[in-house]
Amino acid sequence: MYVLIGGAGLVGLSLAQKLVELGHTVSVIDNDPNACHYAREQVGAMAFEGSAVSTETLLEAGIRKADALAAVLRSDALNLAMVTLAKHYGVSHILARMRHRDFTEPLRLAGANHIISTVELAVSTMVNAIEYPQVESMMHFEQGQIEVLKMVIPNNCYVVGRSVAEIAQNPLFPSGSLIIGYQSHPHTDLIIPNGSTVVEPGSTVLIVTKPGFLHQVIDFIEGCQ
Repeated sequence: MYVLIGGAGLVGLSLAQKLVELGHTVSVIDNDPNACHYAREQVGAMAFEGSAVSTETLLEAGIRKADALAAVLRSDALNLAMVTLAKHYGVSHILARMRHRDFTEPLRLAGANHIISTVELAVSTMVNAIEYPQVESMMHFEQGQIEVLKMVIPNNCYVVGRSVAEIAQNPLFPSGSLIIGYQSHPHTDLIIPNGSTVVEPGSTVLIVTKPGFLHQVIDFIEGCQ
């Protein structure tokens, strides 16, 4: 996949690094010659010095052949301009970083498929880490309407030794919640469990639920026998 990134700051370069490691072809656009040099020499990406909202620079960087574009420039207004140009040149998959929520609808209307609010994401992550310290990680989908949490099963809790089906059928397990991933040990592969999968102490589970049920799910999982 050919990915074009507007902005070679910390986020842009980190994103480029990850994509290169995954085997994608990546080009970065930035006004800073030092950042472009770093992208070429240290990241292994192509880099084009110039404005990411200049049609000349975008065409030189191959925007017409880009499979995806990420706008991670220093301001929402610049990201909006880049998204608009990407849509104009036919990029099918467009991502934008957003600092202020007032830009949510303009970015969406301009053609952004995914809008990532860095401030809201950071705050949400920290709040979850404070409120749910036992949860290793938490992901949000559909504007926060669905949560997927990852947590380690403590010893001597209710679910230890019980099957996924038995857990799901328990009336105290929040309705609509589901165990969708299971890892018996840290060095084993994550699997999609079936009803007969038995939960072991020290294992890791992925659970999908609604935000209003988070406390109930955690309390149920950690309930002592």
